[in-house]
Amino acid sequence: DGYRNTNLYQRGREANQVSDDYRYQDGNYEGYAPNDGYYRGGDEPAHEEDAQSDVTEGHDEDDEVYEGEYQGIPHPDDIKEKQKRAPAMDDEYRDRADLMAERMEDEEQLAHQYENIIEECGHGRFQWILFFVLGLALMADGVEVFVVGFVLPSAEKDMCLSSSNKGMLGLIVYLGMMVGAVMLGGLADKLGRKKCLILSLAINAAFAFLSSFVQGYGFFLFCRLISGLGIGGSLPIVFAYFSEFLSREKRGEHLSWLCMFWMIGGIFASAMAWSIIPHYGWGFSMGTNYHFHSWRVFVLVCALPCIASLVALKFMPESPRFLLEIGKHDEAWMILKQVHDTNMRAKGEPERVFTVSYIKTPKQVDEFIEIQSSTGTWYQRWLVRMTTTFKQVWDNVLYCLTAQYRMNTLMLAVVWFTMALSYYGLIVWFPDMIRYLQDEAYESRVKIFDEEEVSHFTFNFTLENQIHRNGEYRNDKFIGMKFKEVRFEDSLFEECYFEDVTSSETFFENCTIISTVFYNTDLYEHKFINCRLINSTFMKEKEGCHLDFEEDNDFLIYLVSFLGSLSVLPGNIISALLMDKIGRIKMIGGSMLISAVCCFFLFFGNSESAMIGWQCLFCGASIAAWNALDVITVELYPTDKRATAFGILNGLCKFGAILGNSIFASFVGITKVVPILLASSALVGGGLLALRLPETRDQVLM
Repeated sequence: DGYRNTNLYQRGREANQVSDDYRYQDGNYEGYAPNDGYYRGGDEPAHEEDAQSDVTEGHDEDDEVYEGEYQGIPHPDDIKEKQKRAPAMDDEYRDRADLMAERMEDEEQLAHQYENIIEECGHGRFQWILFFVLGLALMADGVEVFVVGFVLPSAEKDMCLSSSNKGMLGLIVYLGMMVGAVMLGGLADKLGRKKCLILSLAINAAFAFLSSFVQGYGFFLFCRLISGLGIGGSLPIVFAYFSEFLSREKRGEHLSWLCMFWMIGGIFASAMAWSIIPHYGWGFSMGTNYHFHSWRVFVLVCALPCIASLVALKFMPESPRFLLEIGKHDEAWMILKQVHDTNMRAKGEPERVFTVSYIKTPKQVDEFIEIQSSTGTWYQRWLVRMTTTFKQVWDNVLYCLTAQYRMNTLMLAVVWFTMALSYYGLIVWFPDMIRYLQDEAYESRVKIFDEEEVSHFTFNFTLENQIHRNGEYRNDKFIGMKFKEVRFEDSLFEECYFEDVTSSETFFENCTIISTVFYNTDLYEHKFINCRLINSTFMKEKEGCHLDFEEDNDFLIYLVSFLGSLSVLPGNIISALLMDKIGRIKMIGGSMLISAVCCFFLFFGNSESAMIGWQCLFCGASIAAWNALDVITVELYPTDKRATAFGILNGLCKFGAILGNSIFASFVGITKVVPILLASSALVGGGLLALRLPETRDQVLM
């Protein structure tokens, strides 16, 4: 028995040495060459194959001692080997620079080993399941960008919004996204991809749901801000998370396919807005102060992709690359084995064995400060954890600006910013320009009535797009009617009666109103400009604002957004197929320069159809640059800084979106020259700078 146990240990040690003892030479690992599902060392004798099989499969009933390795029980020979390799001094007495140098060397070895392991796991069912789960999270981000724009025409009447209120509501979501991307992206590098993504989606789902029920503008604004914070944090995490399950050959293509869900989110939001918002009857009222109109139903429906992703994510594992980075070897090994086994079963090869027994973990330098439960009060312990985590996140932010990454970070920041300034500015400018062209056409059809005299007549129908000048109205009744875009100028109203009247963009200017009664109307004081009111009475004025005209929700605006989202489909497909063939840099530069050319042709867009066509062309050309930017940002930074760097750059992107929305919207109806030249020059500058970034398609994920 003693001889047999000794032989068993010797066999296990020899087999383990094959998978454990990697040597990095010229960027390659000798001794790791998956073939037929097994490890084969370069100098391994042929007769050792049986020993490898016994150890890796773990089916030998006498091999129980060695199997303990997978339950975290160290092998006796491993303990001796680690003792031999242990440094002469404890880590606490070593220079931090030496520890960091050792960690960098470990990370380089891990990067190449992990690449080989992912290749052995294959690309199959597991990655496709994760693809759809994370795709729903990305779809929620795409939906969030469009929600406020679609509900504004209805919400402005429901909440009595002024122009400044509408502008703030449009920008508040981007502000939340900007903060969320930086904050939650940084946390994902310290607390884990899955945990932080669940937190992001939960915040978005909860406050998006709540925002559909609140009545006041201030509370609604707050809910959309926090909702944006949650969904903004999900974007950097999604790309970091998915990239760590992909091999080098698959990464560019499949991250580009994942970007298609942002387009699907835009299509979903447009279709739901088109089919829900115009149906004002799809709601309810509770008393006179609480109204739940159809646009609120739309806000609820738009939270569904986020909720679906949140539920599905509970069944997905943490990123094994992240776990290895923080030294959790056994958990990472179990997840990688799950990925391997899931893919092999789907391929009809369930007997294929996962041959990895040991994975390199980097030297752990940063220790998380923890105090015992018996030390201090609960909030002191919580404060210590929060302070330590914040410090680690801040250190990661600063690390992205160290000499090694400073130039790449600055160039990427400029490219992200110029792309966002042009893209988000134009996608807001396009609908505003179309509305402006519609308003011009609408005003050209205005009917003008001069010096009309009406007496003892009852108006009980709708008046729309009319101007009445120098008219006289005596003993007339205006009952249960609606005014839309109606102006009364220099007119006389004597002994008239207004009851249950609602109005939109209706004003009385330089009018004389004598002995007239206004009962249950929304003709408030500000609608009478320089008017003389003599012995007139206002009784029981309507409270709040009201949805009066379905035409305000013009289906053409939904159609524009729908076509704009759909137009990126060809660009998405092309970028996914060519991302790994022509490279990330050429994709970014080429796409941005083509988009700049499309901007110049906007000078010829003087009709609604022309503006829609150029918008579709611009969106289709620019999507390839967005996809390549997502991919190269993931690949340029190491695992423990990846989500942080992506979050910083995406936060800067949202800042560019805020500026773009504000600048471009201010020139609607004034001039097209400034928006077009600004967008074109930004795209040209960003595209040329992008050509100086390093190409990453052939490098492993550090």
